[in-house]
Amino acid sequence: MPSTGTVAARLVVKRRHIPGPFTLPLALVFAQLILCLGRGSAQANSAAKPDQSAPPGAVSMVTISPEHVTLAAGDIKQFSAAPSGTGGYDKGLTWSVNDVDGGNAAFGTISKSGLYVTPYPAPQSVAIKARSTLDPAKWAAAVITFAAPPVARGPSLTVDAEAAGHAINPLIYGMNAYRQEDPNNESAEVAKAVRLTLNRWGGDGVTRYNYKLDISNHGDHWFYENIPNSNTQYPDVSDFNTQVMGDRESRTKTMGTVPVMGWVAKSRTMAGSFAVAKYGPQQKTDPYWKTFGNGVKPDGTKITINDPTDTCMRVDASWTEGWVKYLVGRFGDAAHGGVAIYSLDNEPSWWDLNHRDVHPLPFTYDEVTENGMKVARAVKEADPTAEVSGPVMDYWFTYFYSMKDLESVKGTWPNVTYDFSDRTSHGNLPFIEYYLKTFRAAQDADPKHTRLLDYLDLHTYFAANDAGLKPAGTSEQQRAVLDSTRVFWDPTYTDPNLRDPNNYAQMMPPMMIRRMKQWVAADYPGTKTAITEYNWGGQEHISGAVAQADILGIFGREGLDMGALWGAPELNSPAMFAFKIFRNYDDAGGEFGDTSIAASSADQGKLAVYAAVRSVDDMATIVVINKTFGDLKSDVVLAHLKTEKQAKVFQYSSTDLKQIRALPDAVVTRESKKEKTSALKDQMFPAMSITVFVTRVK
Repeated sequence: MPSTGTVAARLVVKRRHIPGPFTLPLALVFAQLILCLGRGSAQANSAAKPDQSAPPGAVSMVTISPEHVTLAAGDIKQFSAAPSGTGGYDKGLTWSVNDVDGGNAAFGTISKSGLYVTPYPAPQSVAIKARSTLDPAKWAAAVITFAAPPVARGPSLTVDAEAAGHAINPLIYGMNAYRQEDPNNESAEVAKAVRLTLNRWGGDGVTRYNYKLDISNHGDHWFYENIPNSNTQYPDVSDFNTQVMGDRESRTKTMGTVPVMGWVAKSRTMAGSFAVAKYGPQQKTDPYWKTFGNGVKPDGTKITINDPTDTCMRVDASWTEGWVKYLVGRFGDAAHGGVAIYSLDNEPSWWDLNHRDVHPLPFTYDEVTENGMKVARAVKEADPTAEVSGPVMDYWFTYFYSMKDLESVKGTWPNVTYDFSDRTSHGNLPFIEYYLKTFRAAQDADPKHTRLLDYLDLHTYFAANDAGLKPAGTSEQQRAVLDSTRVFWDPTYTDPNLRDPNNYAQMMPPMMIRRMKQWVAADYPGTKTAITEYNWGGQEHISGAVAQADILGIFGREGLDMGALWGAPELNSPAMFAFKIFRNYDDAGGEFGDTSIAASSADQGKLAVYAAVRSVDDMATIVVINKTFGDLKSDVVLAHLKTEKQAKVFQYSSTDLKQIRALPDAVVTRESKKEKTSALKDQMFPAMSITVFVTRVK
């Protein structure tokens, strides 16, 4: 908690350390203390009159309303305040929460108009201040105390084993190259704790990776530079090989990335694509190596005449084939513990931004599709047992158009002009559909009928309010983020940023996993689905754990085949425990089942429920997620599912963010012997919590 600069604020912060007893409730005592101290004048109550001795044009006092209020997490409250004074004084105010201007996620936020949004979890109380901008010594304060809402009846939950289930692919519990950023050497412990299934080597930084030299170009992320590491034993010792070996130790499948863009770093010499000596002064230069710039002239125009061979060299599919053959020789083929899956590059949407020094033009249908097929064929030639994923597209509108099409748009909606000639010249098909159809045609035309594309692979950074990769926000933001997990499946969910690509005025339900399956069914049946980058933020917070657990449950229920979180969680962080719920809830290998069972909630926005049977020991596993800020009590009905009379219970909540707690067994009550229906009666689901029930199926 930050230090505070006023007596009133210190009293609020240190409230638990002031001795009692108090006749009045503690919060009201502090309300009075703050109100008395908060005027910045001799008056100590709301009825006080302005100081007539103040000079002209001066503020003598500030009043605020209400002065005390009790709220619950998730509430929003409007405060009003007004300065009083003499002359033509400035009536401006600055709002703060616990002396933090504008507040923060821990204390709640307050707008310039005095609208307060509560945090979650909420402290016992906070102080709101309205301070005169003309005379900061004049301010008024209000106290908010927080009360937990009473336990409410939650929505009905039903698990029904009669409906046919489907296999849950364990690859949905994957992560992205967490070994690359591991300052605390925690990666092995994280992999063990979550029993990691998939580790993807990906991102913008590997698009130009040269396996022979163990070096990549950093592109737009850092001055388009080749920055050599200290390695002298390449290619056998390299960043990628280190990941493969670590994955083998933890029995994790490795997913690599191979170049489709066609450029890799050419040497281990420190080099930049926009040398100041060659291309002149630039807006920014590398603060550690000032000889290289960002490729933007001082007047803001981009340098477009650079020589791409300053740092990189062209490669084709034969280069990739050589890499895969090298990996097979060193680690074995995919069927025998080698690299299992190869991703066809990374996010072509941004090649002309992140890699504009070598790829200044936006991607086209033909470039990504035709070059992707050549590289896929090379991978399959080198390792017929390996799988391939593509096109690894991340931008909503590039699911439907090429970036060449999109960059032709000029003007501001609705007054725009455009030339979508790339799409129209390819049968007016959405890009993803064209991509799938073309790969299918290549398989049909191949005498060996070789499948070149095993996974339709997309990235989905669709958390509400651009929350991905950011800390948790206020309760309002947390609620929006949790609601936005519906983006994967719900036909009624829309996002203002995800509009109908053919009618920008209309929002379009993304329902990403279901849409991917629809594309596959229509254009290339048998192709699996993968989301190899996503992030919903808040990994340090219980709300981030709840969102992550909800996503993993959705992945399994909806039948996604592979998933990989970008931004792997730290050891013992809330987000890590979300993975443990599904992979190792009891620290003894207890995992969510591998065959999905139908599970439904009368209100998934409050309580989400996911169920599966574990085939190795016939255990039914049920995960219930409370996405609200209050405790809920519900029955879990088990229909057409005969189980033992007891269920093991494990729970993760804000009560203890450092472990999943084992709770007393729950009683399974038989409701109908004929229908094999039973129930877990009156189960308590704490606010923002994840609960696992485990019981044997008879």
